[in-house]
Amino acid sequence: MENEEKTSSVSTSGGGEGSLDRLLPSVSTGLSPRKRTTSQCKSEPPLLRTSKRTIYTAGRPPWYNEHGTQSKDAFVIGLCGGSASGKTTVARKIIEALDVPWVVLLSMDSFYKVLSPEQQIKAASNDYNFDHPDAFDFDLLTHTLRKLKQGKSVKIPVYDFTTHGRQKDWKTVYGASVIIFEGIMSFADKELLKLLDMKLFVDTDSDIRLVRRLRRDISERGREIEGVIKQYNKFVKPAFEQYIEPTMRLADIVVPRGGGNMVAIDLIVQHVHSQLEERELSVRAALASAHQAQPLPETLSVLESTPQVRGMHTIIRNKETSRDEFIFYSKRLMRLLIERALSFLPSQVHVVQTPQGEDYEGRTFHGKRITGVSILRAGETMEPALRAVCKDVRIGKILIQTNQDTGEPELHYLRLPKDISEDHVILMDCTVSTGAAAMMAVRVLLDHDVQEDKILLVSLLMAEMGIHSVAYAFPQVKIITTAVDKKVNDLFHIIPGIGNFGDRYFGTDPPPDWSDEDIDEPSY
Repeated sequence: MENEEKTSSVSTSGGGEGSLDRLLPSVSTGLSPRKRTTSQCKSEPPLLRTSKRTIYTAGRPPWYNEHGTQSKDAFVIGLCGGSASGKTTVARKIIEALDVPWVVLLSMDSFYKVLSPEQQIKAASNDYNFDHPDAFDFDLLTHTLRKLKQGKSVKIPVYDFTTHGRQKDWKTVYGASVIIFEGIMSFADKELLKLLDMKLFVDTDSDIRLVRRLRRDISERGREIEGVIKQYNKFVKPAFEQYIEPTMRLADIVVPRGGGNMVAIDLIVQHVHSQLEERELSVRAALASAHQAQPLPETLSVLESTPQVRGMHTIIRNKETSRDEFIFYSKRLMRLLIERALSFLPSQVHVVQTPQGEDYEGRTFHGKRITGVSILRAGETMEPALRAVCKDVRIGKILIQTNQDTGEPELHYLRLPKDISEDHVILMDCTVSTGAAAMMAVRVLLDHDVQEDKILLVSLLMAEMGIHSVAYAFPQVKIITTAVDKKVNDLFHIIPGIGNFGDRYFGTDPPPDWSDEDIDEPSY
């Protein structure tokens, strides 16, 4: 999509010459493209290709520090150029050449303002100026791009070019390491420019752009040739000369010939790779050396070590215990653990009448909803216990796996229920050693606007190191467990520990260098 209307979430009118104080002055300037050459050495991409899909084997590394706060923003590439200049093609070529997961393509075509009935009539007769800055909702666009750059979950409006309107559904986007933002007015707004780490301008001959636009609008958008030419001469060409072409001077790299210029694309890809390498973090190492000899936090609740609880721990910790017994007694502990966690949810007085006609002053849950989120794969074993005590509970899943080369947790996959930001969330994992995986999962929930004090982390067994890591980074998260072990060895195994819970529960062989927080690949 190159230059047509863009979506917004605010119903406003546009098309006038006013309210352009945020826009850069339209300066006429004759510039020759700036070119550089480079060589690009590409390694094997971290993915598996099948006949139906591509599966990434590399996840998203930490985007926060040991304090749990955002410490690196996504790298944002701004891609500007005239209508049908090939911006989307260049963006796709960059994505293909990068060969890394977690890349988001954000188009201005999603951020046109909502048209009034009068403007809809003009648009139907090709008399509405979609190529003027006033046609775009820059406030919504800036807000969305800023949140996405900060690692937050955002909702992107979906625009229908045939009806010149926005569809009811919004697209949720989350977790970008690299954002490619493209549109005809990508460089027109001062606030947007501040968010761009690299600025590219696609410079394509005007005749080529006109031919592409004719082909696209007629074949893809059902327009008549007379209307397309009328719109081009009346709005598109003047807008390019007044608002778009002058912003070429702001570009870091000018890309002549669009997607066919592989020299420029290789240069861009090399720079992005170097930026990503510079932003790599070492979170787990920082966790291992922090919070030593500190008292356990007040946010921690440990199940009372009754003879029954200690007896079940004796069975599941015993390496000679059969798989059937391990599963049975683990499930018993999980049920007790979930029941304990529910006691920390907010409640209010509720009076009911008994069958004897008497009032009984009881309690009910005081909140919107309860959602369970399991950290795959071991955390998934706790879902039946949660479902057994919470009727109609919603379930989400997060896959986090340790990178065996870096030792860092990586986010591979997530599926969270809609509107989870309004819920109290029970985050489930069976063992927590350093706390690296739990911290990443909490960060994901916070990025989806879940309130920190509405998150309850539940685990069968935790090491003191993991408890301190989570509590230090997220002091409002409630932590509930059945037992706490004091030590974590050099391989991040909890000592005395329980072994690899997932492998013992599912009857699979452990990987050669497992840690208590290792997780298997999902089956897609």
